[in-house]
Order: sequence, then structure tokens, then C-alpha cells
Amino acid sequence: MTTAIYSHPDCQRHDMGDWHPESPARLQAIADQLIGSHINDLLEHREAPLVDITDLERNHSRNAIGIVRDNVPEEGDTYPIDGDTSLNAWSWRAAQRAAGAAVAATDAVIDGEIDNAFCSIRPPGHHARPKEPMGFCLFNNVAIAAKHALEVRGLQRVAIVDFDVHHGNGTEEAILNEPRVLMVSFFQHPLYPYTEPLPITDHLVNVPVPAHTKGDVVRKIVTEQWLPALHAFKPEMLFISAGFDAHREDDIGGMGLVEADYAWMTQQVMEIARLYAHGRIVSCLEGGYNLSALGRSVVAHVKALADL
Repeated sequence: MTTAIYSHPDCQRHDMGDWHPESPARLQAIADQLIGSHINDLLEHREAPLVDITDLERNHSRNAIGIVRDNVPEEGDTYPIDGDTSLNAWSWRAAQRAAGAAVAATDAVIDGEIDNAFCSIRPPGHHARPKEPMGFCLFNNVAIAAKHALEVRGLQRVAIVDFDVHHGNGTEEAILNEPRVLMVSFFQHPLYPYTEPLPITDHLVNVPVPAHTKGDVVRKIVTEQWLPALHAFKPEMLFISAGFDAHREDDIGGMGLVEADYAWMTQQVMEIARLYAHGRIVSCLEGGYNLSALGRSVVAHVKALADL
């Protein structure tokens, strides 16, 4: 297996303040754990390019793009988008790199240059709605990549797997009327963004769970609800919104997952990819705010992707 890590120093320059849990230290924690686990040298490291604006426009309105691009403050200042989300002088650039990583990884996987990829990027994306940023997220990296796979690369069916503790409301909104995309997820409910769960359909299997849910319950959801939907849909490529804030050590949520659960979920997704998608997977970092748990969980996820 050839697994690539996509990242860029610009992604660490986006900074919403020392108080903010979505901090530049998250990417450093991941990098440190990849080195400490002795798998870093077994991975291919690629630099995230700047996204093409046309890729952003497939998922976001011009106004949503303008909110980020046109409000970048001077060095040392911040621009508030909402109570949880703000811009600094590097935010536009970082958001371009994050979305660019997802698109570039998609192309590289489809072209057979690599088997799969993990994008160690920020800002995250799955709360970003088509018409506005929200919830730490500026652009929806996974939705942008999925639409690139469909509209530019000509795939007919793609799936998005979201295991962040929060509901990926922006992703759900982006694909709600798109039958070529299947989205499967679990999410703690009630919890930010406080959206009400939608009925399960042939291309939407987003399952709410209560606080304190542990890995055994999540594995049952994957086995009994995600996997049958994925087998029926037969995606030609899979995208993962890889949030690690459902970990038992992460105080932003209240769930009880551990590293082994993330490895197991990744292995299930990989088996679907082997059966229907030539192994094609692109995973993008979403949440995960306890730095130690985040780094360890990413290592478990990437080891599974790389079959190590």
C-alpha cells in the first residue's frame, strides 16, 4: 500500500487565538505522533497545493467564498465570522491549502499514483455550509473533493464516511439532493450544531447517538447500518471526514471511543473500497482536540490505511 500524507505549513498559520481548541498545535501533535510511532518514513509526504476557485464554486456560493477571501485582516488582527469561527491573516491561504489537499489527493488516488491518502489539514470542513462558513470550518473539504470526483473525474457514485463526534451538517446539506453521493455517519445528539436528525434513506445514513456512547455501540451501527448501505450503493471512491473528537479523552464531546475503534472503522471502509472502488480512499482531518488522543488516533487510522 502507498499511503500519502498531504499537508502544508500554511495550515498551521491559521490561528483563531490561544483560547481556541482548533489550534495549530493539532497538526504538530499529529506530525509528532507519526514520527514517534515509527511509521512516518513509510508514508509518502506531499505538499498541499492551493485549490482552484472553480473547485470551491462546485460546493460553495460566491458569497460563501467571499466571506473568507474578502475579510482577511491585517497581520495580528482577527475577523469574526461567528462566535466559534474567525479569520486571521493566513486563514484564506490555509483554507485554500486544506481544500487543495483534498482535491489533489483525489486526483492522485484516481490516477493510481497512490492507493489512498490522509490530509492532515486545517481548518476543518464538515460544518461549512454551501452558503456560509460555520463551526471552526471555512470550506467543506470533503464535499469539494467528492464533487470534483463526480464532475471533473467522471465517477458515478462516491460515499462519504463521517466519524466526527459532531453532525456533519454542512456535508449533509451539500449532498442532500445528490443521489450520486451516499453519506454515512454517527454523531452525538444533542450536541453542536444542534440540528435535528433527518430520516435514513438510500443515500443518507446519519445516526444520532447519546453522550457516553462507546465503541461497541458504534461498531454495531457500522455493521448493521453503514455497511449494508455501502454494499448496496457500491461507491467508486470513498471519502472520510476523519474527526477524532469522539475519543473518550476529548472533552469537546462526550463519547467513549478509543484508538482501536478508529482502526476498526478504517478497516471496514477499506474493505468496501477494495470491493467496489479499487481501494480508493481520501481521508481529511476534521475534529479532535485533545492533542495526545488526536495524535494517537490519527496514527491508528493511518496505520490501517497503509496496512501497517
